[in-house]
Amino acid sequence: MIDRVATILDLAARSRHGITLTEFARELGAPVSSIQGLVNGLAATGYLDERDRRYLLGPAPFLLTRLAGRLPVTTVSHDDLAAMHEETGMTAVLAIVVGSDLYYVDYASADLRYAYLAEGFVRRSLIRTSAGWVLLAGMERRDLWAQLGALPPDDAALTARFLEELPRIQRDGLAVAPVAPVAPGVSAEAGGVSVAVTEDGETVAAAGLMGDPGEVAERRQELIEVLLRHRARWARRATARTDGGAG
Repeated sequence: MIDRVATILDLAARSRHGITLTEFARELGAPVSSIQGLVNGLAATGYLDERDRRYLLGPAPFLLTRLAGRLPVTTVSHDDLAAMHEETGMTAVLAIVVGSDLYYVDYASADLRYAYLAEGFVRRSLIRTSAGWVLLAGMERRDLWAQLGALPPDDAALTARFLEELPRIQRDGLAVAPVAPVAPGVSAEAGGVSVAVTEDGETVAAAGLMGDPGEVAERRQELIEVLLRHRARWARRATARTDGGAG
């Protein structure tokens, strides 16, 4: 079993366009029926990412590398987050999705609450954060429906609001935190604005600025402009790396 898992992850990591179940079975010398459950389990836990019935390496291995001191995203550095924090005075975070949860994998902040969330790899709800909304909006349609369908009934109001905002988030790659009273039951301890971090045309993470909900609302346009300016820099960096530049 361990050998099969290792082979599946290795094949997915080496593929640029994804591996089908049939191709996994052929490489493993096993029938599709004997590995389908294993592949589905790896996809459900974030070790594989399924797109159009093809499987790529998912974000979970990158979370493990973060635990070892490495970042899961190549275009956004800790220095970028520190720069956003210094510019705005707000907490800057980098978030990824693993399975059905959101994790802050890096941050720049003077607020110990975010230090705890990021350094402790505390699970966060995708539907209750601006970063989560961005990450949900970047998913394939089938994966998105699966994520929303698995949410508890208490999140029904948030789900409805998210679906209203979904076309705009997909268009702009930007979301504002769904805080109370717009979404009953959501903690109002922090508000936020987040943008999608894309690499090779896919949303791989979300970068956000967080703080007091009232301050976020008052400074909303300013924070959006800061994030969009930094996102443009990340896009240029990604292009330079693709073209063989130094970045």
